[in-house]
Amino acid sequence: MIPITGKAHDLGDGFFVTRLLPQAQRRSIGPFVFFDYFGPVDFAPGKGIDVRPHPHIGLATITYLFDGAQMHRDTIGSVQEIKPGDVNWMTAGRGIAHSERTGPETRAAGHRMHGIQSWIGLPEADQEAPPEFQHFGVADLPEREEKGVTLRLIAGEAFGLKSPVKVFSPIFYADARFAPGSALHFAPEHEERALLIIEGEIQVGGETPQTHGPGAMLALEPGEDVTLYADGNARVMLLGGAPLDGARHIWWNFVSSSKDRIERAKQDWKSGAFGTIPGDDQEFIPLPEPK
Repeated sequence: MIPITGKAHDLGDGFFVTRLLPQAQRRSIGPFVFFDYFGPVDFAPGKGIDVRPHPHIGLATITYLFDGAQMHRDTIGSVQEIKPGDVNWMTAGRGIAHSERTGPETRAAGHRMHGIQSWIGLPEADQEAPPEFQHFGVADLPEREEKGVTLRLIAGEAFGLKSPVKVFSPIFYADARFAPGSALHFAPEHEERALLIIEGEIQVGGETPQTHGPGAMLALEPGEDVTLYADGNARVMLLGGAPLDGARHIWWNFVSSSKDRIERAKQDWKSGAFGTIPGDDQEFIPLPEPK
């Protein structure tokens, strides 16, 4: 079991984002090549998040919220608000640009923001797939309850559940809520696995369990068979899958097995080839310049 220590960044207004992947301890977990955990933070009325239009290639983004709401818009015309427990899965493939902002009603009322955004690397054969957007409400996602643990499967297959989200390689991503005194057997049904504790404390291990609190991310060894125990209420994200079919280069918002493809994406963003986002075409994030 390998602890993964993230790096927290203050984006203003007390909004902290902790980057858990990639890190020196692990560059990826299954096809998860990027994992940002944000909040919780309480925004006063009039405050919110504005992630201006920016591009992606070679990956899929998945947003999952515990609190708050965000409005997604992209260059293929998708407009979708995401709320806690919903899934927004955006396949960038050959190229897409999107923005994520706090909607006007949520911003006016004030709100708490808490969630995760992660990137899923696409297999080489799918890196140039057509861009696509999927949304599934919380009621569309499969759940099961066993021994005091309620599991919701966000994407992929695990724990006897299958998500309706279209994926490109073996993957699983689950939200596990523990009642006091509950336990979950985290069997090695996928090659690579990790867990992130969101709330409460979890005991992890076999003969000598270790206790971990909120914010702790642990990567499990291949074949490692563990049980998770909770003395009180707790919430844990479980994730992983099959590793990608080769190394991936990450530069800014681009992921590819080819450095030349990333160079082309840079020029495409500079030239405007990604297009504009209907309803959010007045600003954008410029391509970072070398320091």
